[in-house]
Amino acid sequence: MPTHSARTGPAVLLAWLVHLLTASGTVLALLALAAIDQENWRLALLWLLAALAIDGVDGTLARLARVKERVPRIDGAALDLVVDYLNYVFVPALFIWKAGLVPASLAPLLAVAILLSSLYVFARADMKTQDDYFRGFPALWNIVALYLFAVRPGPEAGAMIVGALAVMSFAPVHFVHPFRVRDYGLWLPLLAILWAASSALLLWPDWSPLARAALIGCSAACALLLIALGLLRSVRGPRPGRIVPPALGAMETDHEGENGGRGKD
Repeated sequence: MPTHSARTGPAVLLAWLVHLLTASGTVLALLALAAIDQENWRLALLWLLAALAIDGVDGTLARLARVKERVPRIDGAALDLVVDYLNYVFVPALFIWKAGLVPASLAPLLAVAILLSSLYVFARADMKTQDDYFRGFPALWNIVALYLFAVRPGPEAGAMIVGALAVMSFAPVHFVHPFRVRDYGLWLPLLAILWAASSALLLWPDWSPLARAALIGCSAACALLLIALGLLRSVRGPRPGRIVPPALGAMETDHEGENGGRGKD
């Protein structure tokens, strides 16, 4: 049982600040929606990338601040899911529709497919394997929106990509979680950071054609490698020793705090 001192003083304030950091993602979602309304597509994506960055660190900060112990009446995992659905699903679906990245006649239907397939992903009790791979496409529609905008494959190709990924939400394949999967040590986080940097730089409008092609190539290569590692997991199964016993897994999840459910930190 948490002691009274664990729920008072600066430590509690720090725990509340971590929750506030997570909650700030809703403000970023609102700013992204405002940018979409003004057809400022790059600014909208920048707000979504800022939300992605916050989501990348808030879970670690929550565990360090021991938010479950110090602010037990707030469910950090539920808070994270609400914010993530806004920034990973709802706002990107509207972005893909309004930015003309799919055919206008299909845009409403594809937006509905994004929203409903993602609800299935977010509601799954078995969203992740015991070795921390996602089951099915993990509703990363903010990343899909970024690539469709940066690469511009055309509305028809965009529609096929969106449709295929919505179906992949239900498929028996795995996607790697670069900050949770431990099969490859530090290489996965480093690969994810390289992907994030090269992808964010794509939003700068004044690159030369050669520099832009190099950034797209770097970002795409990192993304494809991450996808390939997930597919490899689907083929080979879990590595020996990577499965956590159910009782121990439950204890670790209880201690993790923020992002304990979806776990994209």
